[in-house]
Amino acid sequence: MTTIDQTMKAPSSKGSRVYYQDSVVVVTKGLKLEVVKILSLYTIIDLSNNKFEGHIPSVLRELIAICVLNLSHNGLQGYIPPSLGSLSVVESMDLSFNQLSGEIQQQLASLTSLEFLNLSHNYLQGCIPQGPQSHTFESNSYEGNDGLRGFPVSKGCGNDPVLETNYTVSLERNSEFFNDFWKAALMGYGSGLCIRLSVIYFLISTGNLRWLARIIEELEHKIIMRRRKKQ
Repeated sequence: MTTIDQTMKAPSSKGSRVYYQDSVVVVTKGLKLEVVKILSLYTIIDLSNNKFEGHIPSVLRELIAICVLNLSHNGLQGYIPPSLGSLSVVESMDLSFNQLSGEIQQQLASLTSLEFLNLSHNYLQGCIPQGPQSHTFESNSYEGNDGLRGFPVSKGCGNDPVLETNYTVSLERNSEFFNDFWKAALMGYGSGLCIRLSVIYFLISTGNLRWLARIIEELEHKIIMRRRKKQ
């Protein structure tokens, strides 16, 4: 686990080759897999569903050949050690359902081989670090941590200049749109009102109010007919 050797065909201990034939069930990338033979090229640490307490040991940084690390469903506390960023070939990391707190270390965002990450149901907070693999993780990787902000959770992160800039530009565009809309509406309403007032003023000044008398007579006739129908 401390040396990446692609030519090794089986695990070795103190110079002698040791073969493990017993099958084991491991959880990797959110799936249960039964490994009928422990493979040297697929190194796994699965200590999930135990009652381990305390901090995640920093000695894990020396196990650079690990492909899968599963410490979920325990009672681990404290911060996520930045030394986990040394696991350059890790493909799956599950630290869910523990009592981890603090911020997610930026070193985790540099793990370019990481395909599956689950940090859900802890007490993590702060901004989610962004990196090459961060945009491939879904929001359920971080659920159950009410203090987390930034992509891909719904809450915004104040330290994310891209999100803040886009949000500000969107507000400015919406504000400009509504301002232009109301200006146009008021101009149209004002123009129509001026035209109506001008026509009424012209008719009054010329004494030609026959059209107004006809409208009043028609309204009186309609009111009388409605009353008769009701009776």
